[in-house]
Amino acid sequence: MKKILAYPVTVIYYLFFGLVLVVFHVFQFITHRLMGYQPHKITVDWLNFFLMRCLNILGTQIHFYNDYDFNKNNAHIIVANHQSMYDIPPIIWCLRQLHPKFISKIELGKGIPSVSYNLKYGGSVLIDRKNSESAVNAIAEFGQRIQARKHAAVIFPEGTRSRDGRLKRFSENGLRTLVENCPDAVIVPLSIENSWQLQKYGMFPLPLGVKIRFKVHQPIEANVHNFEQIYEYCWREIEEEVEG
Repeated sequence: MKKILAYPVTVIYYLFFGLVLVVFHVFQFITHRLMGYQPHKITVDWLNFFLMRCLNILGTQIHFYNDYDFNKNNAHIIVANHQSMYDIPPIIWCLRQLHPKFISKIELGKGIPSVSYNLKYGGSVLIDRKNSESAVNAIAEFGQRIQARKHAAVIFPEGTRSRDGRLKRFSENGLRTLVENCPDAVIVPLSIENSWQLQKYGMFPLPLGVKIRFKVHQPIEANVHNFEQIYEYCWREIEEEVEG
């Protein structure tokens, strides 16, 4: 019965979801072209706030736990597991003081209102996963830019989303390149639980009443740990939360 009800509710959700994307695409264009970085960034923040509100139509509950006061004068690297495309809005909104930017596949840089525009012009980086040398170079430049601007880089080292919630092996290359090129960053492990259930039927219907949990773990400083320690710490913190 709950799945049957999900069909009409999902239609309503997608109507509001699409409307938000189209309206904020216009807002982004105006703020980016005419007003500069900060107004554009604020527009993106509120875009993601309203995308979260759209999820509430489905009865989705989002719980974001963060007990840490971040120093905005530091660069940050947010290391998170990845379960669905719905991981993104809570990170952008709830950690907006850090100016989170993403490492995304190049295919997302066109064709999606609001999303593609922000990825192209908002400070994130689009990589060609079929060209490893080009991808590594792009991540290196991205890390240097994050360090210079004191923003936050978000990386999903699993590479692709987990379709069943189980944690996949972290790939070292992208994370290592990012850390090496942003050596003064604060490393922030972030665990995500249960967002995979929003896509357990694919894109339609979307299930009702899913509870998603985000948890920011104890940050550590990159410049006082070697890469192996950073990798192991992030993996252990996220694994214990997600698998435990």
